[in-house]
Amino acid sequence: MSNDSSSNKKAVPEAREALDQFKYEVANEIGVPLKKGYNGDLTSAQNGYVGGYMVKKMIEAQEKQMSQSSK
Repeated sequence: MSNDSSSNKKAVPEAREALDQFKYEVANEIGVPLKKGYNGDLTSAQNGYVGGYMVKKMIEAQEKQMSQSSK
């Protein structure tokens, strides 16, 4: 492990805005009332569900892209 104080560094910093937008879209889709700014009123389960669902959707998109490029 590194001694970085932040583990939230983006691999592609230019994608930050798109990832934020994706996060709000996913939260809306699954019914989590995520808003810009303070979200301390959400449970860790709600936040975890948003993150987990984001990963699921990203994997699905990558699998779809990979299957189309192998044809």
